[in-house]
Formats: sequence, C-alpha cells, structure tokens
Amino acid sequence: MHFSATLAVVSALVASCAGHSQLATPPSRGNVKWWGTCAAGAGCKGPCDSPKAESPFNNNYVPKKYIQRGQQLDVGWNRLNHPGGFVRLAMVPFNQSDSWSAFNDNVLKYTCYETNCGPSDATNKVFGYLNGAGNDPCSTTVTVPSNIPDNTAVTLQWIWYGGGIYYGEMDTSFGEYYGCSDLIVNGGPFADVKPVATFAGGDATYPNSDVCKYWGSNKVGDCSFGDRVPNPVDGDLLSQSLEPCIRGPQLKGQPAGFGSIPGSGNQTLPAY
Repeated sequence: MHFSATLAVVSALVASCAGHSQLATPPSRGNVKWWGTCAAGAGCKGPCDSPKAESPFNNNYVPKKYIQRGQQLDVGWNRLNHPGGFVRLAMVPFNQSDSWSAFNDNVLKYTCYETNCGPSDATNKVFGYLNGAGNDPCSTTVTVPSNIPDNTAVTLQWIWYGGGIYYGEMDTSFGEYYGCSDLIVNGGPFADVKPVATFAGGDATYPNSDVCKYWGSNKVGDCSFGDRVPNPVDGDLLSQSLEPCIRGPQLKGQPAGFGSIPGSGNQTLPAY
C-alpha cells in the first residue's frame, strides 16, 4: 500500500478520538461531561452513560418510547472505526438503573460488536484482516422480557467491551463503554418467567459462526479500570484516558460463560 493510503487509514482511526462507541438506537440518555460517550477509561464508570437522576426520562416534556413484552426490539450503534469485541444487553426497572448488580443479574443477550457491519474497505489490511476504518451502523435485536408488568419503566443497558486497536496499536484493547435507554413496557403476552441470557455470534470476520473477534478480555468488568480515573495533562490527548486496557494478540471466542458451547474457545487468529 502506498504511504498516502496508509496515512489516510491511520488518520481515520486517530480522528475517531481515543476510541469510543455509544448506543444509538434506542437513543441513549447521553451525558454532558463526556459529550454523550461513557468510557470507563475516561472515568465514566457506568452502569449507564449517566445516572437515573440525570436521565431525560424524568422530564415530563420528553416523549416516552413504549415497547411490548415479546417484542423484538431493534438495538443499534455505529462502528466508529473500531473493530471487534462484544456487546452485552441487559434490562432492569428504571428505579434500579444505578445498580451494577441489578444489570448483571438481568442480562438478556450477548452478541458481536461488528454485527451487520464492518470496515469500509475489506481489502485494506494495514491493521490486519477486516480491521480497517468504517462507520457503518451495527445492529441486533433483543426480545423484551415477558415477566415485566404493564406500565413499568425499564432501562436497557448496552456495553461494548473487547474492542481493539487503540490509536493504531494492533495489540491493544479498549476499556468498556456504557449506554442506557429508558423505555416503558406495556402490552404483549405476560409470563412470570425470567429470561435466560443468550449469545448470537458471527461478525465481519467470522460470519455465520458462534464466535466473535476481540482483544483483551471476553468478560465484562475486566476492563472497567476499577476506581481509577485519568489525570489529563493539557496538550496530551492520550492522558485523557487510561486506555489501552490489555496488550495482547487479536483473539476469537465467545463471551465468558459460553465457552462450553461446541466449536467455541478463545484462540489467537491466524495471520493474514
């Protein structure tokens, strides 16, 4: 590849800031401090992009989105030039949406970050196979639980973790990113049965498979950076985040807890 083309790819990745992603559909709560993005490495510790007290849902003038039990709810995010990782979706009552333990106990689905999306130029291998820039919309669906009573305000939590290539470094993983959307459940068949978390594999690199491409860790919490926060230095963009989280090779596998499924396992990808 010519130098100019390589520089263009690097510039696209760097232009995406220190690495970020966020829930787009349904719209997330948003926040002011981090311009809508909630990155653990930047000091935003979740479980949502902003606490429930700051959610627009509390404003009577903000329109509410209604969903039904059993509905296949569309969930979307943009790739934002970053390859790999997993997305975890969980749902709890709105009044429990400041609780990490509540979300961890009510996980609905795991899927690949690059679900229905990928790089803009599949032939560009500067950062590895199918790891180039691209901002296509990614998407999945999640089934609204059947055990939620009518007129219950709920919060959908979205987490991206295991993403890779921080500032063009091929052996690095990002920290975790969080987003939440507040909704109201009304209608649909009711059944007092707690849903079991599912995993839907298959991404740009491994379509129609039971695995995802990822970096670092396949477990939520491993790249939350605990209670640590960055100490920004004027003029030093990288000091605004604790990222990268983990250094190591690109991997493929399933989310933690799903490794017993035949054909799974966390493996280093072959060289291309």
